[in-house]
Amino acid sequence: MPYQTVLFDLDGTLTDPGLGITNSILYALKKMGYPTPPRQSLYRFIGPPLQDSFALLCGADKAVEATHCYREYFAVEGKFENQVYEGIPALLQKLKARGLRLVVATSKPEEFSIEIVEHFGLAPYFDFVAGSAMDGSRSKKGEVIAYALERGKIDPAATVMVGDREHDVIGAKENGLPCFGVLYGYGSEEELLSAGAAGLAQTPADLFSLIVGE
Repeated sequence: MPYQTVLFDLDGTLTDPGLGITNSILYALKKMGYPTPPRQSLYRFIGPPLQDSFALLCGADKAVEATHCYREYFAVEGKFENQVYEGIPALLQKLKARGLRLVVATSKPEEFSIEIVEHFGLAPYFDFVAGSAMDGSRSKKGEVIAYALERGKIDPAATVMVGDREHDVIGAKENGLPCFGVLYGYGSEEELLSAGAAGLAQTPADLFSLIVGE
């Protein structure tokens, strides 16, 4: 059966959020009195649930507090320190023209994700945005995907996930979906293949070919 629905990760797949996310992490660490590491070392935290990342940076007991501090900056400035990857609007337009249904499925809080998608002009391409809850619940990728499938009454047998990190692949597999990995984001080829990605795309144009089978 050809795909009827495509679930898209947001960070590292549709947009490059590196500046805003790392600025928000640095703000939180500085406010809490922790040493601020080099920005480059923080890119590995783009993709996984935020509290999991802060648990690694400053301990599980401080992860909730750090997340609140992070959002002080992110909610005002960080969410817009972001840019759409080149080729993404054209990809989405072509997929919509083929009659595919497109949905955002992200571990980022839904409220922020909707604002980002709208701010960068991507909202017209998507039926809806499925994200995590602000209280930290529904933060695992598998939970977000399950929520998206249920909310949209989506047939898993005709659906594919697209993302840039192993969490996207694992979350898709938990819901019986294949996942195509993109290599222009923050995950490596080794990470994505080890997790079981069904295919890899170097560019949005490559991704179109994978999805439509051409």
